[in-house]
Order: sequence, then structure tokens, then C-alpha cells
Amino acid sequence: MKNKGKHRFFKIGLPVLVVILVAVSFLLPLPKYIEGPGGADKLSNIVNIKNHPDNQKGKFMLTSVGIMQATPASYLYAKLNPYYSIESVESVTGGQNSATYDRLQTFYMQSAINEAIYTAYRAAGQSVTKDYKGIYIIDVLKTSKFKGLIHVGDTIVKVNGHHFNSALGYQNYIRKQKVGAPLKIGYYHNAKYHEVTKPLTKLPNTNQAGIGITLTDDLKVTTKIPIKVDPGQIGGPSGGLMFSLQIYSQLTGDNIRKGRNIAGTGTINSDGSVGEIGGIDKKIIAAKRNGATIFLAPYIKPTKAVKAVEPGHLTNYELAVKTAKRYAPNMKVIPVTSFKDALNKLK
Repeated sequence: MKNKGKHRFFKIGLPVLVVILVAVSFLLPLPKYIEGPGGADKLSNIVNIKNHPDNQKGKFMLTSVGIMQATPASYLYAKLNPYYSIESVESVTGGQNSATYDRLQTFYMQSAINEAIYTAYRAAGQSVTKDYKGIYIIDVLKTSKFKGLIHVGDTIVKVNGHHFNSALGYQNYIRKQKVGAPLKIGYYHNAKYHEVTKPLTKLPNTNQAGIGITLTDDLKVTTKIPIKVDPGQIGGPSGGLMFSLQIYSQLTGDNIRKGRNIAGTGTINSDGSVGEIGGIDKKIIAAKRNGATIFLAPYIKPTKAVKAVEPGHLTNYELAVKTAKRYAPNMKVIPVTSFKDALNKLK
């Protein structure tokens, strides 16, 4: 009887155990995230400008990084795959809960789209106005003297009584102040205006004074020629450069692609300069998988302070070249510093 019972257990229990183990390996969430190559979406499917269709050959591509919560199976896969990485929850979400993180990524994306529209319409000689509200707070550093007083989602509209028309204007003003100097901030929290004064702190890896926040622009752009940009589920600020090139191409009808499949990445700032982003190595892989032959990569010359802290620091462009050399040897990587620079190099 015992032998028959054991036989029956192995006959029935072993398959069930295998199913459970497989399910656990694919479904059990771990306190880590996996980052890997995402998509390379055709921008003409995302950007719609009234009476200005995209009839040119080739395509501009919006690259992204794929992010998912780790499971035992995906963790092992990432360990064995050189262009996947395992990231801490803090490094991905900044300590925010998932709802706040998603909301901030959406705001980042909308801000990037607005700056791209403004940049492209101005370059194309088309009517566009920008209503700049202020600095939208994405995060407050633990070392900030304003910690606990200003919060994620607040909008700063004045510093020492001054209002500027870009985050860069605020940053340049604050950089001229001394560490420890008092700064009065005027800001909106839940639609109510508040003011608070605290000393400026030394920003990480620099000798400059700052509030100690991560920020983006809170603005509204109005155009005479109607435009709609729908990025779907893609979030973050890194599509600014590629959005601006797609919009400019459609508005002017200029054949700047010349039949080529062009991918790229980089933020677009209010002055048209291009900023660096994370995960460019993974975006190179995504671009290759989707047939890109050219990749536009941000280039910012590293400061002495950055080199001192990170002796092996690689710029976005340098990391993109290194990755392409190994995984996409036929792809041409082009360094860009601004929208105008990218436009000139493509032309």
C-alpha cells in the first residue's frame, strides 16, 4: 500500500510541482527591475499635423527602453544577456510609488513634446506661442533645505521675486548665488500659492548652489496649424530631439531623411540644445532590430568635476559608438549637440 501511494504521489505530484516551479519563476515579483531594448516606433504614426502628411521615404524612429519588474526567470535571463541590466527599485522609480512614477513619466513626455513642437515650429517659420508656467518638481533631494516644504508635483513660479520663461533661466539665476544664501521660492501646491525661504545647498558633484530638486518645464504650447502627438504608453523626456525632427520635416516638406531609417534619442531644451539620457546602449539594439541605419546620439563634453567623480565616464555618444561597434557595426552613430546641429548634419 505504501509503495502504491508513493508511486501515485510521484505520478500526480511531480507534474504539479513542475508547473508550480515554472509559474513561480515567471510570475513571482522580485524587488528589482529589468531594463532592456524597447521599441523603435515610426514617428509618422505618432505625429499628426493638419494638412501636412508625411509623404517622404524612410522614417524617423522614437527609441525606448523596456522596463519590467524582475521575476526569477527574467532575472536569470538578464544575467546571461549582455544588453539587459538589473536595476534597483530606487534607481528606476526614484523611490516613488508606481502611480506617482507613471504620472511623472507622462508629464516628462508631455513636456518633451511641447518643447519639440515649439522648437520645430519656430525653425519652420510657423506661428507658435509658449505659455511658460514654471518649474515642475519631479523630485526633492534628501539634502535639500526645502525637503518637506515643497513636494513632487508642485510648480515653482518665482525665485527671489523673479519669474523666468524657462527652467534654464531659473537655473542660471540660482547658479550665480552662493551656497548657503537664502532663496525665497514662490510655488503652487494643489492650486494654492505659497512662499518659503531656505538656504541654498551645494549640488552633488559640483561646486554650484542649488535648490536640490529634479525638475522639468511646466508649459503650454499653442500653434496656428493644429498638431496632435500621441506617444501611447511611452513615457519620459528622451524623445524630444526625434519629435522635433519629425514635426519639422512634416511642416516644411523638406526631405531631410533622404529615404533613410533614422533613429535617435535625446531631450530637447528651450534653447534647442540636446540633453543626455539613460539607456542609450539599449536603444542602439532597439534601433538595429527595427532597421535603422543612422542613430543620432546626444553629445555633451564632460566637465572636470564629472571626470573627477567618474574617471571612466562615457558620454551618450561614446557609449552609443561602443555598443554599435559590437552589436550594430553597419549603423552610423552621429553626435549631436542641438536641434540645429542635427538638422545640419542630416541635410
